[in-house]
Amino acid sequence: MEVTLLQNTISAGEQLTVEFKSDRSGARGEHTLEDETILSEAVALANSGGGYLLIGVEDDGRVTGLNPQRRDQRPEALRAFIFNNTQPPLSTETEVVSHTGGRVMVVRALSMHGVVYATTSGKMLRREMTAQGPETRIMYPYQVPSLLSQQRQLDYSEQILHDLEWTALDPLELERAKQVVERNAGRSDASLVGLDAVELAKALGLVVTDGSVLRPTIAGLLVAGRETVLRRYLPMHHVLFQRIDERDEVRVNDSFRQALLSTLEAVEQRFAAQNQEQEVMVGLFRLSIPDYSQMGFREALLNAIVHRDYAIRGEVFIQWRPDHLLITNPGGFMPGITLENLIYHEPLSRNPLLVDIFKRLGLVERTARGVDRIFQGQLRFGRPAPDYSRSDASGVRVLLPGGRPSLEFARLVYQEEKAMGKTLPLDQLMALNHLFFCRRTDSDTLAKAIHRDVSTARALLENLVESGWVEAAGNKKGRTYHFTAKVYAAEGNPAGYVRAVGLDPEEQERLVRKFVKAHGRIERKNVMDLCKVDKAEAYRILLRLADAGALVLVGKGRYAYYRKV
Repeated sequence: MEVTLLQNTISAGEQLTVEFKSDRSGARGEHTLEDETILSEAVALANSGGGYLLIGVEDDGRVTGLNPQRRDQRPEALRAFIFNNTQPPLSTETEVVSHTGGRVMVVRALSMHGVVYATTSGKMLRREMTAQGPETRIMYPYQVPSLLSQQRQLDYSEQILHDLEWTALDPLELERAKQVVERNAGRSDASLVGLDAVELAKALGLVVTDGSVLRPTIAGLLVAGRETVLRRYLPMHHVLFQRIDERDEVRVNDSFRQALLSTLEAVEQRFAAQNQEQEVMVGLFRLSIPDYSQMGFREALLNAIVHRDYAIRGEVFIQWRPDHLLITNPGGFMPGITLENLIYHEPLSRNPLLVDIFKRLGLVERTARGVDRIFQGQLRFGRPAPDYSRSDASGVRVLLPGGRPSLEFARLVYQEEKAMGKTLPLDQLMALNHLFFCRRTDSDTLAKAIHRDVSTARALLENLVESGWVEAAGNKKGRTYHFTAKVYAAEGNPAGYVRAVGLDPEEQERLVRKFVKAHGRIERKNVMDLCKVDKAEAYRILLRLADAGALVLVGKGRYAYYRKV
């Protein structure tokens, strides 16, 4: 590893794939970094997809170097030590890199799919993201299937329950599955129509043939199992639904432990009973605007059910509060999926068989647009975007902000979609929603808000300009965007357009002159506050007045100011 790459890695801070370890002496000169600690960190990194252990770097990123008292500083010796003290033997790449702060031992732990590593003393560890940052934690045997499913080496839902037979499945749940197929005609797998219970169970993978016996898979038990059997074999499968009122009192607190198809219907019924609607007239049509989008909630619930980690303890938890709806499921994002790429990343599932069953039943989109639908359901009514920021290694948590919707925004979206004859693309809807809440934006700000690159954000904004939703102001370098007068008028807020557009140049200069007359001098930050402009625009206003001979610059840098000539 070159020293420049080392410094860049250190500057990025500790990650799931990067761990810093100090190698300094203790107060009495003793060596503080134990060999067992190095083994543990290497194993944890290997079990988490691989990564770098940097020995000689403090937690805060300061390089203090290898301890001179370390018995053996040869990279090959450390590589052999790790190889000989792990099971199966763990391969690493080791080298010493000279940094201005000292010599750093770089250990790259390599990972193999389908392999779980441990120290020869029997310790299994993995890296996890916590509220305090990345940490190395003990991994228990029951977590191994979860690790393998994250590596896409094991489909836990496909595992056969060898001590159960056909009778573990509930005939009523199998009949429910048949009804779901028929009800979703056009979305469900047409080859499933007309099959009897046994044929349907075989076709979906609910059961497999073991000699002359039909044995259920874990997915089969989840979808159509008897409740008594589910409680015994998969006690962690249940779903909780809770409604809390304005006084922080629990109004609804239901637990569902039956098969997933029954649970899905029951939870949707609870949701529908709580979900109130408002109506707004759009021409001769009535547009109903609910507290929460039925489509968005359903997709979030389905995601939680089919993508949760069934190998670990915990339940799908739905909590409805006055200002938000929170849906949580055990098991973090699959490797490669982050908060930044969540919307656009290709779908990854830890339960492929369970997902396939729901797709063939017509319950889950075959195009894997579930997250898109969650965002669309939230944004189209003028509410903030879904918030996944509470998610960590232990679970995915999506918060749907509630509160008063924007009836005007919903009306505008409805009218635009009616004129287009199709639903607004998600990117465009996200850009409009961002503008609705911020009122003014630029391509850099929008790119961060919608997790896209700047060129994509700029193209989106220019398309909105062409469509008549948005106006642009300023030159290409400092171009900003705001809603048109038409949008503000439709909102019943025509004065908002004037505030969004801002003051014209003559009005800006008049205000600056008045400020200087009253206070004798003006700084750039004063202009920014006075005219509601950014730093670059404030500089241009002052420069225009200086060129016109109205102001003169005094001083340089941070102490510069302008006064009257």
